[in-house]
Amino acid sequence: MGVVPAGTPPRSLVVWVPDWPIVATTRDGDEPLDAAEPIAVFEKGAVVACSAAARAAGVRRRMRRRDAQARCPQLTVVDADAVRDHRAFAPLIAAIEEVAPNVQVMQPGLCALRARGPARYFGGEAAAATVLAGAIAALGIDDVRVGIADGTFTAEQAARSGTRREDPVRIVPAGTAADFLAPLPVVVLDEELASLFGRLGVQTVGEVAALGADRLVERFGTRGHWLYALSSGRDPRPVTARTPPPELHREVAFEPPVETADQIAFALRVPAAEFVSRLGAQGLVCTELRVVLTGDRGERSERVWLHPGAFDAAAVVDRVRWQLAEQGPGAAKSVAPSSRLAGQLRSAVARVRIEPEAVDAAAHHTARLFGSGPEERVHRALSRVQAMLGHQGVLTPAVGGGRWLGERQRLVPWGDVAGDLQAGERPWPGSLPDPLPSAVFAEPVPVAVLDDDGDMIAVDARGEPTAAPTVIELGGRRRGIRTWAGPWPVIEREWDPARARRAHRFQMVDDAQGAWLLVCEEGVWQIEGRYD
Repeated sequence: MGVVPAGTPPRSLVVWVPDWPIVATTRDGDEPLDAAEPIAVFEKGAVVACSAAARAAGVRRRMRRRDAQARCPQLTVVDADAVRDHRAFAPLIAAIEEVAPNVQVMQPGLCALRARGPARYFGGEAAAATVLAGAIAALGIDDVRVGIADGTFTAEQAARSGTRREDPVRIVPAGTAADFLAPLPVVVLDEELASLFGRLGVQTVGEVAALGADRLVERFGTRGHWLYALSSGRDPRPVTARTPPPELHREVAFEPPVETADQIAFALRVPAAEFVSRLGAQGLVCTELRVVLTGDRGERSERVWLHPGAFDAAAVVDRVRWQLAEQGPGAAKSVAPSSRLAGQLRSAVARVRIEPEAVDAAAHHTARLFGSGPEERVHRALSRVQAMLGHQGVLTPAVGGGRWLGERQRLVPWGDVAGDLQAGERPWPGSLPDPLPSAVFAEPVPVAVLDDDGDMIAVDARGEPTAAPTVIELGGRRRGIRTWAGPWPVIEREWDPARARRAHRFQMVDDAQGAWLLVCEEGVWQIEGRYD
């Protein structure tokens, strides 16, 4: 065994899952993607990760979206999501920590450990690498790479550059880190400086190390010390193990599986109280709750529930009840399926998992010193009614997106935020600007708009009225028009003849000072709303 030079960093073990942002999209969310399909994750308009199928079609990292889609028209475009990446990586970290503690998460898909402990326990570095890779492979990850070397940086490069899918472990012998790093491209040191080094004729890590510490410090300041340490295989960073977060979720398994909501709710009362108390011990409350139901056949129903304030144990149980009520006939007692529900159960419930999707400081939700205010009393009253009547029993009005006033009206269950309300912030060409009518008719009211000769007015191909409107005829009663404005076109789906719609809006004030919003579509007039 050779002598290890003084100052050599301690042995590190790095586990790397290639293309982790892609892997995360296939393991997380309501509708995970198919890993066999061409997928690319984009950040700031450029590819940051792509699937094997996308690479085979010519898609590469840093490629602009337009170029990537030109190379692969079938490409599935996904926006980068750090929260998704971390959430999907958490089970892998938990699996590694069951085998070897003291894991440092470097980034989603990449983690490091001190190699000494696992190597001693499992009988060598190669054995330790095999065991750790196997722990992740057991979760369904079929491509796991492991690098072991002096220092975290060299171990990471061993995993990234020194492995292949069929040869997933690379061990760099102690004291040879500099030799291993020397032929690697300089971009592995610093992407920002890669072009500068290229202009200087420095192409590899070994050539950077050959410049010497003094010249690097002279050119790059304190950054030069860092560059020299990495390029010479003397990464000074120790492995900083994370503190595992407390287990805040609760899971209840049923053997045999259960078919009635009452049984499930009764079994969940104590776990729900423990769930709330665990959060309270951390000074937190749950404001968004994820409920995952698993059926006897392995199917899942997953949903995130919101709360106007914070969840207590009773509210947690209520949400599980409501989700059970939205299942199909094969599960607990059901009603019509909800379009917002991810998945449907077709068998009895085998497992229920509750976990916090979003939390807030408990200090923001403490009771007031002199009693609750009006808003809190309203919330408690509506929550009690909703608990008795069910999730859809208490609805609140909201305004969503759309061009037509009728389709912008929403009724949202108390405590929920409708997923399509954000669409109201998007551009809606042809939509009516503020101020909106104070009264909107659920069904447009037929009306006739006439000119001086008593003929029905229409809008011609140029978007102009065929005559000046002078009379509104509503329910057999005629009203004179004092003033009017318009028309304003509303054009939808011109590219689809079967669904295309073209209409024109008018605002009119009658002789009784009534203000109306009217729509003319294919020569037919209707009242859409009224201004008070």
